[in-house]
Amino acid sequence: MAMTEQPTDPAGQETARRASGGERGPAPGGERGPAPGDEGPEAAHERVNRRWNEILQETRVTQTGVQILFGFLLSVAFTASFKELEALDRGIYVATVVLGASATGALIAPVSMHRFLSGQRMKDDLVETAGRLMMCGMVLLALTIGCTLLLILRFVVPGVLAEVLVGGVMLWFGLCWYVLPLGLRRRAARRSRARDDA
Repeated sequence: MAMTEQPTDPAGQETARRASGGERGPAPGGERGPAPGDEGPEAAHERVNRRWNEILQETRVTQTGVQILFGFLLSVAFTASFKELEALDRGIYVATVVLGASATGALIAPVSMHRFLSGQRMKDDLVETAGRLMMCGMVLLALTIGCTLLLILRFVVPGVLAEVLVGGVMLWFGLCWYVLPLGLRRRAARRSRARDDA
């Protein structure tokens, strides 16, 4: 039984090992490869595909939350206690339902856009628009949650405590969803500038 010998290609094996995320030795020409925390060079089509996949993952997470919340809001109108709501509470309920429906529309829009534009070679535009719709949907979702909390807490706690609690929750959302990511982005930009200056 004859065995075929595989040609030895140390350079090719080294390149494959680096590409697969293994050992990060010097690149050809004596240059160092990317640091462990850095991303390597990315082609334009790879970047847009990665960004689109990230948007799809984010959409799955947010759609689940907004759909459960929206379903709960729709069911409230058919309960016996709904007839006892005061005019202000009814107004809060209507605003909450409209905000929930708007959030649902914004967060599901990227899927509809992808269906309509599939094969049109417009993925760059699709990713940019879908990202903006996701941000808009997140704002609408935060407002929907805030109004839902207000509607519920007005029945549970006395006086202005409901408004104070809802204001605290909304501040927390703003901190977690917007302030913290912007702070991390600025810190990364400062690190990048420091590396470039060094």
